[in-house]
Amino acid sequence: MHILIVHAHPEPLSFTTALKNTAQHTFEQQGHSVEVSDLYAMNFNPVASKQDFESLSQPDYFNYALEQRHAFKQQHLAPDIQTEIEKVQRADLVIFSFPLYWTSVPAILKGWIDRVFVSGLFYGGKRFYNHGGMRGKKAMLCLTLGGREHMFGEGSVHGPIEHYLSSLQRGTLAYVGFDVLPPFVAYHVPYISQEDRQKIVVDFEQYLQNIDDLQPLAFPLLENFDDRMNPL
Repeated sequence: MHILIVHAHPEPLSFTTALKNTAQHTFEQQGHSVEVSDLYAMNFNPVASKQDFESLSQPDYFNYALEQRHAFKQQHLAPDIQTEIEKVQRADLVIFSFPLYWTSVPAILKGWIDRVFVSGLFYGGKRFYNHGGMRGKKAMLCLTLGGREHMFGEGSVHGPIEHYLSSLQRGTLAYVGFDVLPPFVAYHVPYISQEDRQKIVVDFEQYLQNIDDLQPLAFPLLENFDDRMNPL
């Protein structure tokens, strides 16, 4: 299996980075190949703009998604975007490693998604969910946050963590066709002891060692909808 880890944390000594390193080491120990896009280390440009395309199909009125589709067909995408697309295409599993910022990903990772998940390849028309461009591949989130675990869940002060992750797990990853595995969430990490952090690392190692046994999360199947996407 070939794994791509898309990592978004500016601090090499952070616990988020430690989890990324754990994933890389664990998979390599199992004989898998691992590729890492460390976005801060790469100084990845997160800003979607006209500069993402070598030529424009409509120079008088700019529509980013339509220009993505045109540039993909014409092979006119900016080199940094094309490089990241090829990494995703090589991968059987894509892991997104990040701290939770305001219930979402850091801006640099959001920009990576905006620029790399191009219309015409990842999605387009009725090519979404189980018909999306990334069908047959798996994806998962590995995230850290400051809140305590008991603060998330049914009846808790913040509600289920899944509500916070829906735009990523359903609206992004499942939408483009990935089988989305359950997330690994490390709670309260800025405030816990080194001993407790090490317990989380061990839990993550076990999670990764058993990853083939994890059932993907359930999302819509287009076969259950008509041509206008009304439920059958």
